[in-house]
Amino acid sequence: MLVLSKGAKTAVSAATTIRMLLLLSSTSQNPNPNFLSATAPAPERTLLSATSSLAVPGPLARKRLRLLHLPPAVARLLHSGAGGASRGISAMDAEMGTEGSSLVVVSFYRFAEFPDHAAMRKPLKDLCERVRVSGGIILAPEGINGSICGTRESVEKVLAFIQADKRLKGLRLVESPVSPEEEALHHGHTSHSPLGAGEDAPFRWDHVRVKVKKEIVSFGDPAVMPTERVGKYVHPRDWNALISDPETVVIDVRNTYETRIGKFKGAVDPSTTAFREFPSWVDDQFQLAESSNKQSGSDASSSDTHEQAQRGEEPKKLPRVAMYCTGGIRCEKASSFLLRKGFEEVYHLEGGILKYLEEVPTKESLWEGECFVFDKRVSVEHGLVSGSFKLCYGCKQPVSDADMEAPEWEYGVTCPYCFSSKSEEEKDRARARQRQFETWGVIGGPDKGRRPPNGTQKNDCKEDKQLPNSV
Repeated sequence: MLVLSKGAKTAVSAATTIRMLLLLSSTSQNPNPNFLSATAPAPERTLLSATSSLAVPGPLARKRLRLLHLPPAVARLLHSGAGGASRGISAMDAEMGTEGSSLVVVSFYRFAEFPDHAAMRKPLKDLCERVRVSGGIILAPEGINGSICGTRESVEKVLAFIQADKRLKGLRLVESPVSPEEEALHHGHTSHSPLGAGEDAPFRWDHVRVKVKKEIVSFGDPAVMPTERVGKYVHPRDWNALISDPETVVIDVRNTYETRIGKFKGAVDPSTTAFREFPSWVDDQFQLAESSNKQSGSDASSSDTHEQAQRGEEPKKLPRVAMYCTGGIRCEKASSFLLRKGFEEVYHLEGGILKYLEEVPTKESLWEGECFVFDKRVSVEHGLVSGSFKLCYGCKQPVSDADMEAPEWEYGVTCPYCFSSKSEEEKDRARARQRQFETWGVIGGPDKGRRPPNGTQKNDCKEDKQLPNSV
């Protein structure tokens, strides 16, 4: 009979959780209640002991285990009693209605006139929580944008609810698989996940954010309206031919921390740190008159052409442009903007890099590197399998194994890309924050609402309220 120490509410790391699962599985038939605490490594011994009267089998024990706020993956095995780990997992899955179900990640967006968007927030959030779908969704007057994770059945319920509003029908979707490791983490939590550092990650079953904002992707120019006019969509299978044409200027619409780990061969990198910088980059790069930016689409182009003709000048010839981003949403606004500026041939990759990596074989690919994504995977490769990069929680930039060997790397605090830009005070705050996550778990998770340890500063546990562009 396995028992727990009284009042134990310790957050368990991913590695600790895995070790506990193995220990519990291997000792399910062992009659000695002290065996686990005697053989478990130190982190597990802080959670498990033979000093409590809590018997595992039975509904009362299950209720008491829930009160302990254990990671669900651990609780499942403790539910198993003498039946072993596999029986415990099956029982809990059956109880939650997820038996035999695998997880999927779906990124989606839709531009539409949606003035009453705020009214959808509560029912949408309630539905996500009820069917255990996690992630982040943004609602704005211009439409919807989100990335969610859950079982296929649950995700389809959420997408059906959204598209029940006729204005949001025809969502642009990109689906990605979830690895077995990520499936395990979906049922627990760890301070080593992006969400543990205040970042949005779509793998926590108990966490979903539905935000109401001014834009579903921040651009800063209200005159840009993708609902009226956008560039021509290019299917992933046709993309190689377009960007291989020397007459085509290929532009990566993403930011430097994304382009640094991967981009299409020969693409121009605007080196922006935020999408809002893209309009000014276009003006500088193509030497466009500022005045044209104040006029609407065709008026700007015809006015400039007329003035040039009066001065006896040849109209400025703008190149054919092919642009791409992670999932397509930023290109909707960027292409609309370029058309307003007088560009005539504007193309963008349908479904973005994610769709390209899903559909184009590696042998035919013109993609170099990995694709940064705004969730716990950090990066993906061809086939949308998880990549090799991790996240620096100090600056939210992707880091490689080599970066983590650098002297500037300190887990949860700094990396080679942010070390010199952070003050010692900022580093100390980050260290205190990291200690809290390691001790108390993820803010907003099973420990939500609990008092931090004495002496912990209030701002050390404050969550990052920003929801990054998901695609």
